[in-house]
Amino acid sequence: MGQRSLRVGYIDMDYILENVPEYQEASQQLDQKVNRWKSEIEAKLSEIEQMKKQLNNERVLLTKELIEERQEEIDFEEQQILEYQQKRFGPGGDLMIQKRQLVQPVQDQVFNSVQEISKNKKYDLVFDKSSDLMMLYTAERLDISDQVLRSITRAAKRTQVNSKKDKKDLARDEARTVEEDQEIQARQEAIEAKKAEREAALEARAKAREEQRDARKKEFEERRKKLLEERQRKKDSLDAIRAAKRNNATGGANGQDREAARQALLEERKRKKDSALAARKRRRDSILEARKNRNRPPGNPDGGDGGF
Repeated sequence: MGQRSLRVGYIDMDYILENVPEYQEASQQLDQKVNRWKSEIEAKLSEIEQMKKQLNNERVLLTKELIEERQEEIDFEEQQILEYQQKRFGPGGDLMIQKRQLVQPVQDQVFNSVQEISKNKKYDLVFDKSSDLMMLYTAERLDISDQVLRSITRAAKRTQVNSKKDKKDLARDEARTVEEDQEIQARQEAIEAKKAEREAALEARAKAREEQRDARKKEFEERRKKLLEERQRKKDSLDAIRAAKRNNATGGANGQDREAARQALLEERKRKKDSALAARKRRRDSILEARKNRNRPPGNPDGGDGGF
């Protein structure tokens, strides 16, 4: 009987950690703490720097004893902030401790899942791709990271299952292979992509309608403004004519008033004449266009002879 070939697999711990929701949530909380610690350190360093500047500015006004006392205070504050930095970010500091506390539960879950999968799938060796072990080449078919993730997710679901229906759904999910899970995930992503595309199209149409409404509103305001200006010009012209007539009737108008009234009257007559000529031209153009359309042969809208 021939010797069985060695069966090898590997996992990517970084990939697994990125896809465990509990780890991501705790990691975000740790990042918030780290940012708060950094802000405290930066604020204290800025305060110490200000103390140094103040001492340098006042050095010529202080006695030797006061200078030494202020310098001792600065040295003490610097030592305190260095100790605080080590407490938070040193090799055995809070950051390293909390990172270990954060990763350890997931590592335990991964270890248990790898043990179970290795026994069921008969793996002889399973490596961690993200560790210090140098792997010059890894075939994707040997990657069991997704299987480990499925095992961790299922273990979490088992603790939340209560009803018979939930147990039945869980059993159905656990019966699926990695390929079936990937296919379901791909379909779900396609559905989400279509939904996002549909929402984007609806948003674009709503934006276009809003722009059309704004354009119509702007056009209406411009027409209204022109109409009001035209009415005001007519009113001013009529007021000037009436004033001229009153002055002529009473005999109290001087030469300038009469000239202004005359100019206003001439302008009003010219405006009416120009308006009538423009209206007459539009009617004439409309009649000519209608005649041209009647005389144009059918099927030849450009009025040509239809030749090549």
